[in-house]
Amino acid sequence: MLNVLNIIRWKNLVMIVLTQLLVKYALLEPFGVAISLDGAGISLLIFATICIAAAGNVINDIYDVETDFVNKPDKLIVGESISEKTAYNLFIILNFVGVGVGFYISHRVGKSAFFSLFVIISALLYVYATYLKRTLLIGNIVISILVALSILIVGVFELLPALTLENRAIQLTFFKIIFDYAIFAFLLNLIREIAKDIEDIDGDYKAGMNTLPIAIGRDRTNYILFVLSLIPVLAIIYYIVNSLYKDILAVGYFTFFIVGPLIFINIKVFNAKSKKDYHFISNLIKLVMLFGVFSLLIYYFNLKN
Repeated sequence: MLNVLNIIRWKNLVMIVLTQLLVKYALLEPFGVAISLDGAGISLLIFATICIAAAGNVINDIYDVETDFVNKPDKLIVGESISEKTAYNLFIILNFVGVGVGFYISHRVGKSAFFSLFVIISALLYVYATYLKRTLLIGNIVISILVALSILIVGVFELLPALTLENRAIQLTFFKIIFDYAIFAFLLNLIREIAKDIEDIDGDYKAGMNTLPIAIGRDRTNYILFVLSLIPVLAIIYYIVNSLYKDILAVGYFTFFIVGPLIFINIKVFNAKSKKDYHFISNLIKLVMLFGVFSLLIYYFNLKN
């Protein structure tokens, strides 16, 4: 059972569940925004999302055996703890269930076309694992878009089906907030993916992959990583100055839990040399993403106060 939890990356799935629950219950419901999903509905949406995400993690592990054998031999699962056939069966089952539940929830909100989202996400995760991951930057961008979609999909299913001429302004305002969080997630994940590529350069090179550090070298990639890591810092500072300056709680939270760690990441990237350094940067970015998710609670607490 532990091996199954590890191959589906249960910690990442918990992050998805937490994010989608907070978008609904900390951002949308407390403000009385017109929404389309009840408790059972959001549970089904979350279940469909994590099933497809878990399937993506499984197929990724199947096609990463060669690189993982070099990069992290102590964490190999496919071919060691779980056979490749079992992993493929798990991939198929998770995809089938996720897409099936996605079909049901799309019809439940009266937007059957939304079903295509689940099919596209499922297909992209497969193409990413089997091909795009080996290409220059495209794989990094695609997987970062899919991470952003795990947030945005709540807005799509909650807000868009309930959109009317009368509530259009308020619906789009809250959709923009969710979209901003999705953009932040995209940026951070893209930075993390590049950091992981530098960390895994040895195994990726032996597997014939064409990642950014393999194509242009570790030092040039690190420079690009440093420049990219400045963007979310500047964006959050701009957001604090222009939108949050009157909200002491929000200013304090974003300054100490988002901006501070991001500046520390900038410093670590600038000085990074070893595989251990990039692994630390990758984990720190995940922590900042978690802090970003918890910032949704600020909307709830400000409303209550």
